[in-house]
Amino acid sequence: MHYKIETKNVHLHYGDFHALKGISTRIPEKSVTALIGPSGCGKSTFLRLFNRMNDLIDGIKITGEVIIDHQNIYKIKSVEVDRLRRNVGMVFQKPNPFPKSIFENVAYGLRVNGITDQKQIQDQVEKTLVQAALWDEVKDKLKKSAFELSGGQQQRLCIARALAIEPSILLMDEPASALDPISTGKIEELIFELKKEYTIVIVTHNMQQASRVSDYTGFFLLGDLVEFDETKIIFTNPKDSKTESYITGRFG
Repeated sequence: MHYKIETKNVHLHYGDFHALKGISTRIPEKSVTALIGPSGCGKSTFLRLFNRMNDLIDGIKITGEVIIDHQNIYKIKSVEVDRLRRNVGMVFQKPNPFPKSIFENVAYGLRVNGITDQKQIQDQVEKTLVQAALWDEVKDKLKKSAFELSGGQQQRLCIARALAIEPSILLMDEPASALDPISTGKIEELIFELKKEYTIVIVTHNMQQASRVSDYTGFFLLGDLVEFDETKIIFTNPKDSKTESYITGRFG
């Protein structure tokens, strides 16, 4: 099995607050890994390690290793962080389309990365809108504002925008928590399809969602990674009693 991401004894402090406590784990390539746990347990902080989004917070201190494709990403130069973020796409909790047309939302990353060939941009926009299961719904209104789309469509547009620059990893921080059940179902179907080509790490509060979409699950509690295993094991036969208590709703 090839591991796309590996962490070795990662500690993270926000000032005096110890947010991640010695996290060591490995995430397999072309799989979906769900991070679960109560609010404030460190799962979103852990997710943001992989594209160095935590670097933007004042007073942060990180020790240990975060390895993507055999490279410790905390040892790379600042110019390489931009390259890292092209390889590690991110989708946030609430859809955040740019105040541009549907087409230009997806084309934005391509233009920023210096692509000027209009045919190449057009082909890539169509390809990623197809990947995001949105093309059939928007192909006749690409020049319209992204804000005219429904919440679920906006979130799929944001996924298309992330995919346009061809990352190999896609991070999703509760991508369906602000959506209705039908839109949530579409996002889950999309995740299932995308894992054929991408390594996906998703933070979710929804236990059913984690059990439906993920191959592996990590349970966080108070900054500790209590347990990491195949999802079916975590949900049917967890090794740690704290995991079982959370899964069965006794706390959280």
